[in-house]
Amino acid sequence: MQVIVYTDGGSRGNPGPAAAGFVIDEASGRRLMARGLVLGETTNNVAEYTAVIKGLESARALGADEVTVYSDSQLLVRQLNGEYKVKSDQIRPLFEEAKSLLEQFASYAIHHVTRDKNAEADRLVNRALDVGHDVEGTRAKNSVSVAAPGARQRRVRLGVLISGGGRTLLNIHEDIQRGRLNAEIPLVISSRSTVAGVERARNAGLRVGVVRKKDFPDVESFSRGLAEELDAAKVDLVVQGGWLCLWRIPPQYENRVMNIHPALLPSFGGQGMWGHHVHEAVLAAGCKVSGCTVHFCTNEYDKGPIIVQRTCPVADDDTPDTLADRVFEQECLAYPQAIQLFAEDRLRVEDNRVRVLP
Repeated sequence: MQVIVYTDGGSRGNPGPAAAGFVIDEASGRRLMARGLVLGETTNNVAEYTAVIKGLESARALGADEVTVYSDSQLLVRQLNGEYKVKSDQIRPLFEEAKSLLEQFASYAIHHVTRDKNAEADRLVNRALDVGHDVEGTRAKNSVSVAAPGARQRRVRLGVLISGGGRTLLNIHEDIQRGRLNAEIPLVISSRSTVAGVERARNAGLRVGVVRKKDFPDVESFSRGLAEELDAAKVDLVVQGGWLCLWRIPPQYENRVMNIHPALLPSFGGQGMWGHHVHEAVLAAGCKVSGCTVHFCTNEYDKGPIIVQRTCPVADDDTPDTLADRVFEQECLAYPQAIQLFAEDRLRVEDNRVRVLP
């Protein structure tokens, strides 16, 4: 799919309250997405680059393989086209991330456009700043759904498993609330009763159950207890979001349990490789690229068939914390994408490989 991305960013104060905006159209002119994103206190240049990055990430999530970007920042365009060197230490990581994203497309181009020809992205920036939160632009009259013909019309029912703060759960819930994900969450199960994710899920209006491994004599009975809760909620798909407990996946949930791993499997996976342990191992190995992997779960750690992978650069001065933040940005795109593919009935597992139907 070939898309056109219009981007803009602005700051009221430089630095000051800032926002980024982007519009994604098909080459035919049909509108696919338009968003304005509040960024907090930062500079114009940071906002401009952030708009490009967010626009490119969204274009990839929509399935685009060719992209043309238009920005009214002449400096940004010349830097990304290699005409000007990036001298700012603040901008250099954003420049590198934008270049890395551009190179993930089969073909790309980036051009300067005057502000009057970038009015919609500019409007989204100012609207987000005026209201103080992220905003969605309206689709053009000739826009169409990006869902595949014949996709499921009903909302896929998710059972989300958590063991910690619930960041992944809340990201998925937000995408559902914004209409970007054709799903609902009838049940959240936590393996711990006192973690922050339990309260956050309840505050979001979600039903939460607690199923603790220590309350069962063995893994088999624990697994049956989980399955009974999921069956009762009539879930279509189980989503593990920071779930840290081993459980035996019963036959009725084969290829119906997803997990996200904070590295590019099959590297840096297996027992004990979770959270910061993964990022520490990536840095120790000297990797230049990391990312995340969404896969179907089997009863072996991190061995299930891969559904979606997204990448991000590893900086020379990264710590496990800074790398984790960058990887999590990709997780927030990858997991909803994989769930939506499932909701559209576009995933087929053949010989431990996932084929995505067009």
